[in-house]
Amino acid sequence: MKQDHGKHDCSWWKSEAITKWANNSWRFKMENAFEGAIFNSEKDKPLTWFFKQKDRLSALHPDMSDTMINMKILRKCGGELEHAIKCRCVEPHSIEDYINAMEDIITRARIGETWTKIPME
Repeated sequence: MKQDHGKHDCSWWKSEAITKWANNSWRFKMENAFEGAIFNSEKDKPLTWFFKQKDRLSALHPDMSDTMINMKILRKCGGELEHAIKCRCVEPHSIEDYINAMEDIITRARIGETWTKIPME
C-alpha cells in the first residue's frame, strides 16, 4: 500500500484507515462488541478489559469526554462491582484511578466473582 500511495504523514494514513474501515458494518460490529462485553473477574483482567472498552468507545464516539467514557464502561461492570468502584472514586477521576480501584476491589473484597454452590452430601 505504501508503494501505491507514496510517503505521507501519520494524519493522512489515519484518515485513509478511517475511510476504509469506518463504515456502517464496522460501526455495527464495534457497538455489538461493546454492548456484549460484560466484565467477568474470572475471565478478564481489569486493565486489558477496561482499555479495550475505552478503545471501542473512542473509535465509535471520538468527541465523547473521558468522564462519559468512564461512566459508560463502569455500567458494564455489573451492579455490586460498579457501586464499589464508584464509592472508591467519588469525584471524576482518571482511567488509571478507576482501574486501580477495580483491581483492588476484585483482589481484596472479591466482589464481582460468581460463587458456585457446593453440593451437600
